[in-house]
Amino acid sequence: MKKVCCNEFGPPENLQRIEVETPAPRPGEVLVEISAAGVGFVDGLMVQGLYQVKPPLPYYPGSEFAGVVSAAGEGVTHVQPGDRVLGMASNGAYADSVSVANSSLVKIPSNLSDDIAAGFYINYATALYGLRDCGHLKAGETLLILGAAGGVGSAAISVAKAIGARVIAAASSDEKRRAALSFGADHTVDYTDPDWRGALKELISSDGLNMVYDPVGGDKAEAAFRSLSPGGRFLVVGFASGEIPKIPLNLPLLKRSSIVGVDWGGEFRANPRINLELMDTLMGWASDCTLVPAEVVCRPMTDYQEALKDQLAGKIIGKLVLMN
Repeated sequence: MKKVCCNEFGPPENLQRIEVETPAPRPGEVLVEISAAGVGFVDGLMVQGLYQVKPPLPYYPGSEFAGVVSAAGEGVTHVQPGDRVLGMASNGAYADSVSVANSSLVKIPSNLSDDIAAGFYINYATALYGLRDCGHLKAGETLLILGAAGGVGSAAISVAKAIGARVIAAASSDEKRRAALSFGADHTVDYTDPDWRGALKELISSDGLNMVYDPVGGDKAEAAFRSLSPGGRFLVVGFASGEIPKIPLNLPLLKRSSIVGVDWGGEFRANPRINLELMDTLMGWASDCTLVPAEVVCRPMTDYQEALKDQLAGKIIGKLVLMN
């Protein structure tokens, strides 16, 4: 089978697609024939050695995938050959097949396509954990999502609408704002406009702004926090801008608002069972159409180098997925 390999840290152009032996599932593992694999910003950092943790070399990129079970190891009971599944691997999803722990797989509802399922796990689990479990978002509340046209932001739009919130999507171009509306946002704001807080104030009116979901960081974070209503919650999800903001601590005091860290990965490592509940909820919502996932951008698996370059350059709107 073929598998994308990183033999040395550097730009995506250094990656190679090599021939390796198809793995046999060990006890408790399942071999999945991959139909699609999700691409994340972190993948581009990992192959360059720029992520906060450097993996040992050779490194095989890719963690999210969807496909069909082709073989199951001893002790596997909840899936069987022929089942459509989505899942998460520690690495190696940019490949024809992957062998992963039985516990990391979820059956795909019949109304969820493989391309959407492939980019579902990380962003949607993060959104549900952040919005519901960390931020306690309620139906009828108003939420501002920064970087709303990306894979993280589009998932947050879908989950927030499933909860019943009013969503204002912040994005940097007309194209991205149109995309955010197509993902389900109620309103958009151009946060490159010097007076974007004024435009936001007009949108929230007397209802107030209850929550900010920020996977971007940078110079927009403090302005977004200042726009919160008293008692609001600011969710720190990531720093895609590359800049970690420094918010003066007198602001949470004076606004009677909170700053909440959303580290789904850390919670998952400390409490692995959380994903069972998160994915059960998400799959249930997807099955009965309470959750309407955002459309994704599909490229062939052979386009992995250009795909990662475009992801790093911020050229992708929505979630990027590589198809076999």
